[in-house]
Amino acid sequence: MTSESTDVLVVGGGVAGLTAATFTARAGLDTVVLNDGESILRRNAHLENLPGFPAGVNPRLFADLLTEQAERNGVTVEADRVVSVEVVGPSDGSTAAGGPDADAEQDGTTPGFRVTTADGDTHRTKYVVAASWSDASYLPDGVGTRDAGSKTYVGEDGVGRTSVAGLYAAGRLAETYHQAIVAAGHGAEVGITLVHDSATPFYHDWVTPEGYFTDRGREVPPGCEEIGPAEQARRQAESRRVMREYFAEPHRERQRTHPSLVDDEKGRVDESWEVERS
Repeated sequence: MTSESTDVLVVGGGVAGLTAATFTARAGLDTVVLNDGESILRRNAHLENLPGFPAGVNPRLFADLLTEQAERNGVTVEADRVVSVEVVGPSDGSTAAGGPDADAEQDGTTPGFRVTTADGDTHRTKYVVAASWSDASYLPDGVGTRDAGSKTYVGEDGVGRTSVAGLYAAGRLAETYHQAIVAAGHGAEVGITLVHDSATPFYHDWVTPEGYFTDRGREVPPGCEEIGPAEQARRQAESRRVMREYFAEPHRERQRTHPSLVDDEKGRVDESWEVERS
C-alpha cells in the first residue's frame, strides 16, 4: 500500500477526464489520473463526427493520442480503481475561491480529499474531478445525484462544480451528451474552472507568436506563452513526426463491443485491421 499527495486527482481516463487533466497540468497543478477498465470510446468501430478528422479516426487510436497528450503535459496516468473519496478538509471544505482551504488542517491531515483505491492505496489531493462512467458510489456524502434507471448522474453548476467544494464532475457522469467532442469540451471547461477556483494565476491557455503581447507593451499573461520562429518550427516538426508515427499503421488493439455480448467475451478478432491495411 502506498500514500501519495497531489493537487488534482481525476477519476476516469476517458475523453473528459484526460482533457480536464491536460488543462490542469498545463496550468502547473500536479495532476494524477486513475483509470479503471476500458473507456466507452474504445468500443466504437469508427469515430466520424470529431472536428479535425475529415474521414474519421480509429477511436482506440484517438484514445491513445489523448493519453499521450496528457502525459506529455505532465499528467501521471495510472491503472487503478477508486473505491472512496473522503472529505478531509475543514468543516465547510472551502474558501472564497471555491476550493479546499490550503492552509487549514484537521486531525493532522492534508486539507482536501483522501482517495482510496481497490488495492488500499491512498492519495491526498486538494481537488477531485469525477469523470468515471457510470459509477458514482465512491463519491462522498453531500454530492447531489440523480438516478435515471440503471444510471446515476452527478449534479453540477454547468461548469463542473458539484455541491461539495473542491469536487468537480465532468463528461457523461455530469449528464452531458453522449458524444466524444462534447465530453472533450466539458472536460476542458471543468479543468479551466478548477484552475480558476484554485487561485492559480491564469488568463488563457494560448501559445502565441513572439511579440503578440510584448510588442504591444504588455506582459505575457499567466497561462500564455510567446514563441519565436525557430521554436514554432520545432514544435510543428514534432507534431508532424508524432502524428506520422501514430497513423503509419492500423491500430492493433482488438475491436471490442458491448461487454454484455457473449461473442466479445470469447475474444473476437479485430477483423478491421486487415481491411485497414488494404
